[in-house]
Amino acid sequence: MTHPRLLIIGLDCAEPSLVFDRWRADLPALNRLMTEGVYGKLESCIPAITVPAWSCMMSGRDPGELGVYGFRNRVDRSYGRMAVADSRAIRFPRLWDILGESGWRVAVIGVPGAYPPSAVNGALVSCFLAPSTEVTYTFPPALAERLAVWAAQATPGRAYLLDVPNFRSDDKERIVRDIYAMCDQRFAVAAALIEEEHPDFLMLVDMGIDRIHHALWKHMDPQHPLFVPDSPFADAIHAYYRHVDAQIAALLTHCGPETAVLVASDHGARPLMGGVRINQWLIAQGDLTLRTMPDAPTNLDQADVDWSRTRAWSAGGYYGRIFLNVRGREPQGVIPPAEYERVRADLAARLEAMPGPDGHPLGNRVFVPQRLYRAVRGVAPDLIVYFGDLAWRAVGTVGGEGIFTQENDTGPDDANHAQHGLFIWRDPQRSGGGRRLDNAQIYDILPTLLRRFNMPVPAGLRGTMLEL
Repeated sequence: MTHPRLLIIGLDCAEPSLVFDRWRADLPALNRLMTEGVYGKLESCIPAITVPAWSCMMSGRDPGELGVYGFRNRVDRSYGRMAVADSRAIRFPRLWDILGESGWRVAVIGVPGAYPPSAVNGALVSCFLAPSTEVTYTFPPALAERLAVWAAQATPGRAYLLDVPNFRSDDKERIVRDIYAMCDQRFAVAAALIEEEHPDFLMLVDMGIDRIHHALWKHMDPQHPLFVPDSPFADAIHAYYRHVDAQIAALLTHCGPETAVLVASDHGARPLMGGVRINQWLIAQGDLTLRTMPDAPTNLDQADVDWSRTRAWSAGGYYGRIFLNVRGREPQGVIPPAEYERVRADLAARLEAMPGPDGHPLGNRVFVPQRLYRAVRGVAPDLIVYFGDLAWRAVGTVGGEGIFTQENDTGPDDANHAQHGLFIWRDPQRSGGGRRLDNAQIYDILPTLLRRFNMPVPAGLRGTMLEL
């Protein structure tokens, strides 16, 4: 039997306009998959964030059902406690669990949301959520020894990279070196697992595209507000896409003619126009009160908040999360429960009308979790905000001057996420003829794949089965 039957190559943050249009002729492997198959934009979840997007894709459930609203989530109703959402937060089976229970041997490499590693019918290598390779980051644990050998063969002298260390820094040459090393290791591990373990299903996610977008977008894009003319990194993102394409071509040589191939990204990318200091805006609006204002930008959890006079506060990130201080719900809540919906609607209207630096509306999109999701588990934000429809990020600091900034509170960052990623599906049993299909959602992937391989589709999935 041909192995694998199904290969999924995840390209975190791959931008459809670059792959489908601008650089398609420079990406022969992806171009061939598109020409022979079906491809198109893939609408992400809201928020369009790596964590939870890959788990949404692989489980067919939305962030509310998963109870995962971003990289970090409130643990309880206290004001400061937030924790990283790792694999223990995902209570629904993902594709590799479903296939494994049906007898498929699986291999999973670097899929976000896969740490700590869970037992699978095959092999699993954790993602960037693992703190280091000193912890147990593979299943079975002994796989780590073989992984170290494969990584050293692919990148002599380098240990296995779970992620690019400190990818938000000014050391761009080192970041690029690490991105390439991480990519080469990940594809080498995938090839080795195919040859040695003969999995029926293999999935890997390359994080390099995401990291290089965030590190270097302003070096290639004249529309970026901080564009760097004549930069030595002007071609770096283009070159990396070409490198990934070559790695995909090489990996496909380890697969048989009957292998079905899906290439997908969890979201796209766009230039980052700047940051909205959302907590500073809430202070100006009278919703957030500090006893003393810091002289310089300071994280909110280090500021002296007067919770008895605060109605709302926010967590920063690529999108904004607004939390309301509700009486009987938060420790020092002030909003009467009977006033909750009115206060939330008023704040949402003000956020939607927020003017940008030029005085014109910024174009914010505001979402109510209870209307956005099919269920709301865990401690959800009261509002989710896309500033400028993701052209701007949320900056959570207080103190200093102004609502708008070009300074990022987590380090240098050139790109924000875009709502649409991409998919490319090449099925040897059915020629797609290069057809483009642009109405797909991230939730559609799981039921579509299960139907393709004649598996029962679990009840209650959010997505629909695509006609591929």
